[in-house]
Amino acid sequence: MKTCLVVDDSRVIRKITCRILKELAFHTVEADNGEEALVLCRRNMPDVILLDWNLPHMSGVEFVRSVRAEKNGSVPVVLFCTTENDVSHISEALGAGADEYIMKPFDKSIIEAKFSEVGLM
Repeated sequence: MKTCLVVDDSRVIRKITCRILKELAFHTVEADNGEEALVLCRRNMPDVILLDWNLPHMSGVEFVRSVRAEKNGSVPVVLFCTTENDVSHISEALGAGADEYIMKPFDKSIIEAKFSEVGLM
């Protein structure tokens, strides 16, 4: 079973996302900020990371840059999952090392489609 780290400062978004991922047969781990997520990655690098842009302590972009610099940091597929939808944000996220971008609000079919696009399904 593949592991997905869900990084979002909203508990509600994390719970909804984890419920969807469990339906898609993923084991889930949660973090409410970028620093906590980085610690979790250093302990056990997940297969995929769903990441919010606006996080306390460390932005999503800072987190991506940091995780990509870690040993095995190239392993996880990183998908931003955010309301930030302008071209400059998307370009910055992809330039920092993200693999794909999901817009909020989302549902199971959107996550499933994006995971298929990046080879996770």
